[in-house]
Amino acid sequence: MAGLLRILVVGDNPLARAGLVAMLEGQAGCDIVGQVDTTQPDQFELFAPDVVVWDGGWDTALDTSYPIAALVADEVTAQLVWASGARGILPLTIESEALALALQTIAQGLLVIDPQFVDSLLPTLESTAELVEDLTPREREVVQLLAEGLSNKAMAVQLGISEHTIKFHVTAIMGKLNAQSRTEAAIRAARLGLISL
Repeated sequence: MAGLLRILVVGDNPLARAGLVAMLEGQAGCDIVGQVDTTQPDQFELFAPDVVVWDGGWDTALDTSYPIAALVADEVTAQLVWASGARGILPLTIESEALALALQTIAQGLLVIDPQFVDSLLPTLESTAELVEDLTPREREVVQLLAEGLSNKAMAVQLGISEHTIKFHVTAIMGKLNAQSRTEAAIRAARLGLISL
């Protein structure tokens, strides 16, 4: 059947993952292609999902190579996963139909934030990015790849330079963008029009 949305379910708890699978299997247009533990992001590409539903395991770096809908319990977690690059911030209590609709929307490149989390995320959404110092052409290349979710090793291979040099560039980029994390650097670079997400 054409047009099915390929969904990968990610979570710490096997029962929670099974519950999400059961919720989504009954929704039209949804195809659950697999479920993995949060410690296995390297397996994502095996499933080639259109969108990822992520439940728990926030101490694991989100693999933002794929659009991620994060199911969160509170505002603190919402801020954490939003800063990590999630495209959707949804409550754990979300209904099946609403979740399916949110996943369709996120897969189309849009952001979905549940109203209960908007106020806590507004400062982040409205913050203005300032460039401390201009990025060099090479740094712009690196931050673009960084925004695409590539690892230092993958960036080094693609640009034909050493991993050590990549680390140097990433540190410089974070300093120039006054960013505390790689994801924040990518978001600020995008807001400044230096890269496209």
